[in-house]
Amino acid sequence: MDLLNTLVDKGLRRELPTREEALAVLATSDDDVLDVVAAAGKVRRHWFGRRVKLNYLVNLKSGLCPEDCSYCSQRLGSTAGILKYTWLKPDEASQAAAAGVAGGAKRVCLVASGRGPTDRDVDRVSDTIKTIKEQNEGIEVCACLGLLSDGQAERLRHAGADAYNHNLNTSEATYGDITTTHTYADRVDTVHKAHAAGLSACSGLIAGMGESDEDLVDVVFSLRELDPDSVPVNFLIPFEGTPLAKEWNLTPQRCLRILAMVRFVCPDVEVRIAGGREVHLRAMQPLALNLANSIFLGDYLTSEGQAGKADLDMIADAGFEVEGADQVTLPDHRATAAGCGSHEGAGCGSHEGAGCGSHEESAGCGSHAGGGVCGSAPAASGANEPRTDLVAVRRRGAGTDLAPNA
Repeated sequence: MDLLNTLVDKGLRRELPTREEALAVLATSDDDVLDVVAAAGKVRRHWFGRRVKLNYLVNLKSGLCPEDCSYCSQRLGSTAGILKYTWLKPDEASQAAAAGVAGGAKRVCLVASGRGPTDRDVDRVSDTIKTIKEQNEGIEVCACLGLLSDGQAERLRHAGADAYNHNLNTSEATYGDITTTHTYADRVDTVHKAHAAGLSACSGLIAGMGESDEDLVDVVFSLRELDPDSVPVNFLIPFEGTPLAKEWNLTPQRCLRILAMVRFVCPDVEVRIAGGREVHLRAMQPLALNLANSIFLGDYLTSEGQAGKADLDMIADAGFEVEGADQVTLPDHRATAAGCGSHEGAGCGSHEGAGCGSHEESAGCGSHAGGGVCGSAPAASGANEPRTDLVAVRRRGAGTDLAPNA
């Protein structure tokens, strides 16, 4: 297919595709999905070989968020039966992090629900970062604490943070359909603050809320312009008790096309499969490793992932290898760029995939043809039947007395 040959050539040159080409990837048929994966896989292997970076989430503070993000089980008004607890102590967080490191993770992502941290919260997280780094040699740490105020990113970097995550989630035009308590511009500002502080910036998206192809392309092109080191791709986990609980719009093939489009638009950036891969990719998860070079190990913030050992077996069976702590994630031209790779031992570009404050599972309301409200968009053609059996609330690990899944 001429389209795919063109996109491979552009990806190898780090040349931006046209909007029409990106939209054409999303419009390909299920019959062509293996061709799309093979083409995007050439770009992925060119920049990242067959390495897969493992990241591990630690939910420092769960639930009770004052923001009203429609996709999030921790949102204001959510009735989802998730774990709710206040801040973990530094030693508790370090013990949780150690479980992920033992399972093969080279980066720990520290997440806390809320609009954004107070200065006292930054002090608390700074102590946690220092403890984790002292007790887990060589580990990278990413923070995801919501909207940042002036000076807070610099304080986190001084404490030893390598990266900061804050997702755009969806297109600017439809952002108001997700939340009313902060703006798209607020999110962009926080990504800029992370960049300016010398942190490795991470920002990604959410798919599966009924959004249009145009919305997906808009947000990915906006991310390309922001130039984060890492782009996590979340797939909506429709939690009961949230406004988007009935949104089941994704098929495994649709997820693969979205990941391929992201890879073509952001060829040399760490693309991470984040929340929802088990729910929506299911048996096609190994194919997605040909597109993304990074995943989360084990559980997410409020939902359970597949067993950590199953993740490792999947990577090996698909012919990939876990990226070592001594390997730099990003290509040389990115790892040595200003603001990335400036921390000793930093591999750059691993961040989680979270929303304002914590939210892992993803989703943002999409475009809603006709200007509908959250949850009103029509289901995509060929959409899955709801697989509520695959949505499991996390009851182990951080904030519990049970061993984590790693």
